[in-house]
Amino acid sequence: MTRKTELAGQIAVITGAGSGIGSATARLLAARGAKVHLADLNAEAAEAVARQIRQAGGSAEAHAVDVADPAAVEALAKAVYDADGRVDILHNNAGIAHAGNIEATTIEDWQRVIGVNLLGVAYGIQAFVPRMLTQGRPASIVNTASLAGLVPSALMAPYCASKYGVVGMTEALNAELSGQGIHVSAVCPGVINTAIARTGIMRGRMETIQGQVTATYARRGTPPEAVAEAVLRAIRTRKMIITVPRKEALPGVLLHRISPRLAQPIARYFVKYASRG
Repeated sequence: MTRKTELAGQIAVITGAGSGIGSATARLLAARGAKVHLADLNAEAAEAVARQIRQAGGSAEAHAVDVADPAAVEALAKAVYDADGRVDILHNNAGIAHAGNIEATTIEDWQRVIGVNLLGVAYGIQAFVPRMLTQGRPASIVNTASLAGLVPSALMAPYCASKYGVVGMTEALNAELSGQGIHVSAVCPGVINTAIARTGIMRGRMETIQGQVTATYARRGTPPEAVAEAVLRAIRTRKMIITVPRKEALPGVLLHRISPRLAQPIARYFVKYASRG
């Protein structure tokens, strides 16, 4: 089997597929032969990516979905199964950023970040896994977490809470489902060159340097295609946790595992790093 056909005949669902990591993953999986269902809050963005895939000879369908709405995610699962009868790859990717002083953060911020980043993944699991268990064939679930789900960062408490939750959910679900043929992985990106810093929720101190943070992500960020490759690697190797980029992430992850207290200086470094636009 060639690289171009390694996913031939497989059905993939990707949330947050209208831009960034989700868009890159959709294009990569389609290029490897999968039919991709692209879900995004922005229907026009999802359709634009789907159209690019079709023009390149791939198979893609776009869906307008708010992952924070469980009924909408259930409707997505029903539509995909009505069309194709199965899902081989589920990439729960949709997410939003948040950074800011805790005293400037609102209850609504917490609700939105947890609702999209954590519950959005949970709703995807609840909508798709019961159906996937009846397929009688192996399947892969890849959840987009974050390096901030492995190593904490100052001024990012809601975001870290959501992404730590995704990592924990992934590990628990893999223990539960891997014996039934469904492997669950989490990709944990660091600074990625997407629009997440520009479109994210910024409060207090972080709001004053949002432009600098956006510039840092554009200048220093890893391309989203590298995360898409990590998603494909998770599908291929069934590795449970994959960091992107690995070399930058490994020291902080290892230090935090050894001693959360010793990792606190790394947690405080985020603002200094992010403001170097």
